[in-house]
Amino acid sequence: MGAAATPPPPPPRRLSRIVAELARTADGPVSVAEIRQAMGDRSFAALLVVFSAVNMLPLPPGSTLVLGLPLVLVALQMVLGNRTVWLPGFVLRRTIARDRFRQLSERAVPRLEWVERLVRPRYWPFARDHADRVIGGIALVLAVAVTLPVPLGNWFPAFSCALVGLALSERDGLLLAAAVVCGLLSLAVMGVVVGAAGVLAAALFAG
Repeated sequence: MGAAATPPPPPPRRLSRIVAELARTADGPVSVAEIRQAMGDRSFAALLVVFSAVNMLPLPPGSTLVLGLPLVLVALQMVLGNRTVWLPGFVLRRTIARDRFRQLSERAVPRLEWVERLVRPRYWPFARDHADRVIGGIALVLAVAVTLPVPLGNWFPAFSCALVGLALSERDGLLLAAAVVCGLLSLAVMGVVVGAAGVLAAALFAG
């Protein structure tokens, strides 16, 4: 009599569920270390989405200089070919107020659930060993853009980087293409804002 077939492993929890559970169970400020631990084996892709979503919140000017740093570090490690995410202690100790994190959850989870119904493996252009480095390079450019002190210029690259993370998580080539297009548009918008600010400043000084 043959051995019983080994049942397939359960599918990984959806990112929307992870974020919702973390927001619901938080009894104080939520640290970056707690977010990383909650992600489990979702690793780089999930952290790209979460750190991008944090930077999509309405934040005081200059906040993205700090909150964008974990996003830059995650993307850089992807480019370097790291297999596990490392973050320095001072980043892991950074916290987000419980109420603000719950605001993030309330805004992000319905959108994540909607996107997760559409995202699926299809048209993936990379072999697995090559995907992380290439996608890490795309994410790194967007992550650096998130940290730049451009008025109203951080949301669009953060959104694009979140799409990159979702595409990587599910190996969805169509979503990756959309993310790249959004990323290019976000960089163009930032360029226009910076250019307009430069023209305005020159006009003021000339006057």
